[in-house]
Amino acid sequence: MFLDTEQQWPLNAWYHAAWAYEIKDEKPLARTLLNEEIVLFKDAEGKVHALEDRCCHRATPLRLGDVVTEGLQCGYHGLIFNGAGKCVRIPGQEKIPPYAKVRSFPIIERQEIVWIWMGDPTLADEAELIVDFPWNDDHENWPHFHDMYEVECNYMLLIDNLMDLTHIPYIHRNTIGGGNQKGQVDASMDVTPRDTGVHYIRWMEGIVPPPTYVKGAGFKEGTLVDRWQEFEYVVPSTVVQWTGALEVGRGAKDNREQPGGFNIRLYHGVTPRTENSCYYFWTPLNGYKPRDKEATKLLHKEIAFTFNEDIEFLESQQACMAATMEKGFVDIKHDSARLLARRSIELMIRKEATGKLAAE
Repeated sequence: MFLDTEQQWPLNAWYHAAWAYEIKDEKPLARTLLNEEIVLFKDAEGKVHALEDRCCHRATPLRLGDVVTEGLQCGYHGLIFNGAGKCVRIPGQEKIPPYAKVRSFPIIERQEIVWIWMGDPTLADEAELIVDFPWNDDHENWPHFHDMYEVECNYMLLIDNLMDLTHIPYIHRNTIGGGNQKGQVDASMDVTPRDTGVHYIRWMEGIVPPPTYVKGAGFKEGTLVDRWQEFEYVVPSTVVQWTGALEVGRGAKDNREQPGGFNIRLYHGVTPRTENSCYYFWTPLNGYKPRDKEATKLLHKEIAFTFNEDIEFLESQQACMAATMEKGFVDIKHDSARLLARRSIELMIRKEATGKLAAE
């Protein structure tokens, strides 16, 4: 197990199911979320719905069907289901049995993200969606492209990776790392537990800017920068990030909002697929040259290269952990934010389990 609890994720929570652009008008989108086969589609009004990927007639996957005016049509015998999962048409049969239905899942569309509630639908509350990333709605000042990778590792290993950045000088030396110079691994770091997860900020002062920053912001040779990395983990599986650098002497600690330098926001959404795999939704937003389309493309390319380096390590780590769990692990001081993130998700899981036992 990769968590200190038998259950690997909470069910009664909002998870990132898809980017809004992924769901087309004509065909459904199939995903495996928390070990459940799901199909997403848009109705005639453009609203997104989610159903179990199984027709109640002969168990045909609904992902093989088509989106029609009334809803989602099974591709095998033509039964049509509306967004609530109710069968609304059976070809050649007037009477529709009341039990002709499939499970539906609550959906919220916000900030270019489609969120799904995989647990008890009666507990689904929009107020429980506490992730807020308004920069996604501001393409003029924060242009960006969305992306998604399927990663063969437990979702919390990917969260771990974002909570301990001391790997950056080693894995990402040619992009965002910049080598193991003084001030990188031994950066000052403030970690703050929160009711919804954990927040931290790292400061690397007077360092040589890494290659990605030089390409993006055009720092001149010999320039030293004050660099920050601010991350917040929000249970169960989201990390929001603000990263940047300003030339030494510009007072970055007092005003990170000033123009110039390197300045990006990043969104990370990590949704469990199975116990040993996940979807990694990510997007970097260009705040340093928002009018430069080529700069936005270059940023996305650089970050994509960086994240692919992470994936190689995470998938290898997953395999090694699964084979050697009995050997245990050693925690070091750089694990402070990671351990708090783990405790936050474990607490959420235990509260859910306790609630179920009380209800029984």
